[in-house]
Amino acid sequence: MKIKLAQKLLIGYYKTKLKTISLLSPRKAAEAAYKIFCTPYATKYPKKSPPIFHKAEKLAFEIDGSTIRGFCFKPEHPNGKKILIVHGFSSYAYKFEKYILPLKKEGFEVLMFDAPAHGSSDGKLINAYIYSKAILKIEALYGPLDGIMGHSLGGLASALAFETLPNRENRKLVLIAPATETEGAIENFFTIIPADEKVKLAFREMINEMTEHPVSYYSVSRVIKNISSPVFWVHDKHDTICAFSDVKPLLSLDLPHVKFLITENMGHSRVYKDNKVCTEIVHFFCDPIS
Repeated sequence: MKIKLAQKLLIGYYKTKLKTISLLSPRKAAEAAYKIFCTPYATKYPKKSPPIFHKAEKLAFEIDGSTIRGFCFKPEHPNGKKILIVHGFSSYAYKFEKYILPLKKEGFEVLMFDAPAHGSSDGKLINAYIYSKAILKIEALYGPLDGIMGHSLGGLASALAFETLPNRENRKLVLIAPATETEGAIENFFTIIPADEKVKLAFREMINEMTEHPVSYYSVSRVIKNISSPVFWVHDKHDTICAFSDVKPLLSLDLPHVKFLITENMGHSRVYKDNKVCTEIVHFFCDPIS
C-alpha cells in the first residue's frame, strides 16, 4: 500500500511525539497513541448526496455528547423487517448506496448512519467500542434490527453489538472484510509508529480500564464462536487492510451457522461494491432462518 508524502511526514511527527512523551510518562504516551489510533483519516465528504438519499427520512440521535446522523429508507411493500448497514473506518453511509434499492425491493426497511467522527456525524474518535455503543443505541431507538451488515471496523463493531442483542437466533449478521482481530491491528499500528514495551502495556491497560474488557475481547473470531445466529462472511484473499490470514483458522472449524464467501483480487473496498457480493448478501437476508 502506497504511503503519500503527507502521510509519511505525519507518521514521522507521531513517532517523534510518542518517543518524547514516553521518556516522561509511558501512560501519557499511551494516551497519545490511543488518540492517534482512534482518529479517522481525513476523507472528502461529498457536498452533494447521491440522489437516492434525497428521498430518505433523516434521522439523528445523541450519544456521549455527539450527534449521530443517518437515514431511513422505507420500502413500498414492507416485509416488516429492518436492516442496518454499518460502514468502515474513514468511510461514510453514502458509499453503500447500491444496497438500498435491492433491499427495499425485497421489502426491507434500510437504516444507515455516519459513524461517530465520520461524515455528517459529530465526534473526534472512533474504535470498535465507541462504534458498537452507537449500534446498540440505534437498536434501542429504531429497532428491533432483523439484520446488521458491517464492513471493516464496522464489521467488528457490528459483531460486538450483535453478540449482546436479545433473540439473536431470529437475526442475521453479514460481515464484509471485518477487522477480525484488534490485537493484530494494534500490533500493526505499533509497527508503523514504534513504542517501547512500557507504552504498549500501558496502551492495553488503558483499553481494559476504559471498556472493562481486554484487547482480546475485541475479536470477530471470538464473537462468531459464541453465537449461533446465521452469519455471512465475505472476505478477499488479497485484502491488505484486514488480513485474510486472520480468517483462515476459522475456515477449518466448519461452524454450521457461518457461511463464507471468499473472493480474489477485489481487496478491501472493491469487495463490497461487487454486484455478485451485493446479490448474495440480499439473498442471505431474504432466506428464511431454519
